Amino acid sequence: MKELLKKLTEAYGPSGNEEIIRDVIRQEIEGFVDEIRVDTLGNLIAVKKGSGKKVMLAAHMDQIGFMVTHIDDKGFLRFTRVGGVSVRDSIHRRVIFKNGVTGVISYEEEIDDIRDIKFERMYIDIGASSREQAESMVSIGDVAVYHSTFSENCGRYIGKAMDDRAGCALLIETAKRLQASPHEIYFVFTVQEELGVRGAKTSAYALNPDIGIAVDVTLTGDTPKSRPMAVKLGGGPAIKVKDALVLAHPRVRSLMVSRAQEAGIPYQMEILDAGGTDAGAIHLTREGIPSGVLSIPCRHVHSDSEMVDASDMENGVKLMLHILEGEIEV
Repeated sequence: MKELLKKLTEAYGPSGNEEIIRDVIRQEIEGFVDEIRVDTLGNLIAVKKGSGKKVMLAAHMDQIGFMVTHIDDKGFLRFTRVGGVSVRDSIHRRVIFKNGVTGVISYEEEIDDIRDIKFERMYIDIGASSREQAESMVSIGDVAVYHSTFSENCGRYIGKAMDDRAGCALLIETAKRLQASPHEIYFVFTVQEELGVRGAKTSAYALNPDIGIAVDVTLTGDTPKSRPMAVKLGGGPAIKVKDALVLAHPRVRSLMVSRAQEAGIPYQMEILDAGGTDAGAIHLTREGIPSGVLSIPCRHVHSDSEMVDASDMENGVKLMLHILEGEIEV
């Protein structure tokens, strides 16, 4: 899983520009599913056919980014956010555009207090010395993403875009290892989740599944003086109770808990005060879809160095397989 996660996290794919990461995922999953298609909005839908329940598994491909809005006379780029980017996680971070141009995010030097920094007073420095030179490198509307390398320490993986390439990796590994299931499984790699779970809305409406399970990262409460939360790295995948967009359906939640207990797979219960996942859109589709979330504990979410635990990833795959291989009543 390490090499797969490295490949996925290092691929370019901000919201609305998922073509490259979609191709990477397609290459990984081909040969392990019966059908692959791309819908109108850009979601990648891979199907393992069956006669039982229609099960939708969703992980979003897109990552947060920085869109160029203006280029000044000296070649500095002003930008707007694409998704949940924060000031504190962006200062002096390196970024990269689709064409390989790199830059550094900084802020106007007359600001003395970091608390006064706002996005409108920040810029991307790509090394250009004039507007003309900068315009030969990037254009208005181009999107940069964090530019950091993947690494491993102590059985933990560190890199950008673990949100939600970790979820994508979990679904790919599930598809590769799933030998047989009585159900029809839809592995949906969604677009534009970071802009409001948009890809999940359209794909869930088209598929109209019997059950939906989103796979995404969640916060942890195991760092110094962190906000209290009963989730930690290495404690197993988390089964969501609620977040800002969904109250997990009780039967789906119970299914996930019982399958974890049956298989002796460690798990944690997750309550997230803010934020949401594709399940927020799936469960409101048509007349309603019973939905839940399998979460991967992740430190430093939405930074250029997110961290997940290898054992949580592996146990997440095992739990998903155990869910799909048995009967599902919802």
